[in-house]
Amino acid sequence: MNSFLIDLETIKAAYNTIRDVVNKTPLMYDAILSERYGAEVFLKREDLQIVRSYKIRGAYNKIALLNRDEKKQGVVCASAGNHAQGVAFACRSLNIKGKIFMPSTTPAQKIKQVRMFGREFIEIVITGDAYDDAYGAAMADCQRNNSVFIHPFDDIDVMAGQGTVGLEIKEQLMKPIDFMFVPVGGGGLIGGLGSYFRSVSASTKIIGVEPEGAPSMKNSLSLQQRVSLDSIEKFVDGAAVATVGKLTFEIASQVIDDMILVPEGKICTTILQLYNEAAIVAEPAGAMSISALDFYADKIKGKTVVCVLSGGNNDITRMEEIKERSLLYEGLKHYFIIRFPQRSGALKHFLNEVLGPDDDITYFEYTKKNYRENGPALVGIETKTPDAYNGIVERMKKNRVNFRSVNDSPDLFHFLI
Repeated sequence: MNSFLIDLETIKAAYNTIRDVVNKTPLMYDAILSERYGAEVFLKREDLQIVRSYKIRGAYNKIALLNRDEKKQGVVCASAGNHAQGVAFACRSLNIKGKIFMPSTTPAQKIKQVRMFGREFIEIVITGDAYDDAYGAAMADCQRNNSVFIHPFDDIDVMAGQGTVGLEIKEQLMKPIDFMFVPVGGGGLIGGLGSYFRSVSASTKIIGVEPEGAPSMKNSLSLQQRVSLDSIEKFVDGAAVATVGKLTFEIASQVIDDMILVPEGKICTTILQLYNEAAIVAEPAGAMSISALDFYADKIKGKTVVCVLSGGNNDITRMEEIKERSLLYEGLKHYFIIRFPQRSGALKHFLNEVLGPDDDITYFEYTKKNYRENGPALVGIETKTPDAYNGIVERMKKNRVNFRSVNDSPDLFHFLI
């Protein structure tokens, strides 16, 4: 067996360590997705885990394996949320003190959950704007206090714990699996699960899925060496990592058959579909594997497919942003800067002559300037179909409306919206 892979016995031992603590989450056949893609699609529901993500597996396995002196010193971790919840749960279960560093971008819902799972056994420190900032602060704290760092992904015991997801899938689905879609952040899940499947089902194609705005694993694999991204889109907080792990990269390069980048807007569309069609609450990172199916639609027809739905820690306050990103991605929401003539009836003329019967103004910001002939307004228009956009633009040109599309100007869009 390749020395870079985690061996079966290590993963089986991890399962024996955690099996009485974590949930054996269901592997559910999804009839809607199966019909949509002409395949047999199964979802591994790690959103139904105790801490609503798979992260408890690796965290608990790692902490449980510490010796007495290490446990006495306490543990430290850095996390955007899900790993922190796993560490917090493990600390409380094993009566170990823990300090958890979290970036300021972590959703409030996840911070609240960490406090709930760890209670008096953990201390939360909010620092920096991204995971890497929290990681640096956590490592400095470990050195000062001689604590044990519980890495969210770049650790053999952590990856072995995550590999138990694969062990359960193989036990639950007694038939060959053609494609396995796995979300990738730092690479711990795909490292553990991939190691297991390379040993027990080498024919299964393992497809890693990253957010388009944080392609650290894809870039690293393309260049055949680890790379650090100068900047990342932080929306998919559970997978927005600037640098993948050293160990996880070595294993990923052995087990991943392909990497798919999924736009954040597409992930948002999937979150809404899962909620509306199946009453599943998925976080952005959790929905990534399902989002990737569109990009593999031709290849998976007639095949058996498993998607790891890795987590369901989604803050309800983010739903408006999720809907907005989805509409923008699907071409159903358009923003314009429109210079209306400062005369009575200008807006009414726009409504009557430019908007189609199914178009709706959902955002309007206008400040009247008495000394100008034209006043600029920021207007958001929601449409029923993507094609409606062309009709709006044609009618604005026909009616000599002075306009500029904000969607087409990324810098301007992020400044105004």
